Amino acid sequence: MTQKNVFNQFQKFLKETDGDFHILEQRVPVETQMEYFKYSDHLRKKALSPEESDYGLLAVDLRNPLSSLEEKKHALSMLAISKDVRAYRLLEQYVCNVEPEIADWARMALIDSRITLESELSDGKQIYISTGLGGRGNKFRFFVLMLSAEGEPFAEYQKQIIEKEFAFSIPRYDCEIERLTVRERHVEMLFLAPMQLNIKMVIDSVMDECNQYGGFLANVYTVTNVKELDEEEIANIMKENGNRQTGN
Repeated sequence: MTQKNVFNQFQKFLKETDGDFHILEQRVPVETQMEYFKYSDHLRKKALSPEESDYGLLAVDLRNPLSSLEEKKHALSMLAISKDVRAYRLLEQYVCNVEPEIADWARMALIDSRITLESELSDGKQIYISTGLGGRGNKFRFFVLMLSAEGEPFAEYQKQIIEKEFAFSIPRYDCEIERLTVRERHVEMLFLAPMQLNIKMVIDSVMDECNQYGGFLANVYTVTNVKELDEEEIANIMKENGNRQTGN
């Protein structure tokens, strides 16, 4: 399935589904998210939930420097599925001063606890949407990689056009640029966009505006909400795109 089809199906889901949508703002690797929810689902299926006397013990496990990583993961997950406001407050405090090695798991537990509580207290369906890059409010965060046409270095005036056009046009779609970096042969952009916005339409539109001044942006680009691409991944994409352009 192409990236375009994935976005189209997702937007169709948003339009056809009734409920209150919430975007999870934390940046947590997708692999960790999947691992967490698989573990949490296992606890729920076993009908495990903390008893009244367990909360203090779970809190001790979290703060005990001798507790193993697995013991802390278990304590966090147990608190998250408890449907108890005390557990949510405990998780909230813990996340504010959490050890780096378990920070992502703790953030997922806090999210899980919030989902559980709001589902219990609200008549409407609570639908939380998580991505690797997170978001803010009703907006997703996306990373976009755009390449120069034919792999040629951008001229200085072309860099200025890219910066000005994106700074002017992106906000018109209720989007927010968090970072726009124009490098020698490619452009990296991190931005926030409303969940139901047609991302391809927006990027195509702004690139078309830029290319009226000389066609210096390639018509192939990459957009993802899973992670920011690192230097090696960008180099590989640029190499593949160069091979396609030259026919090698």
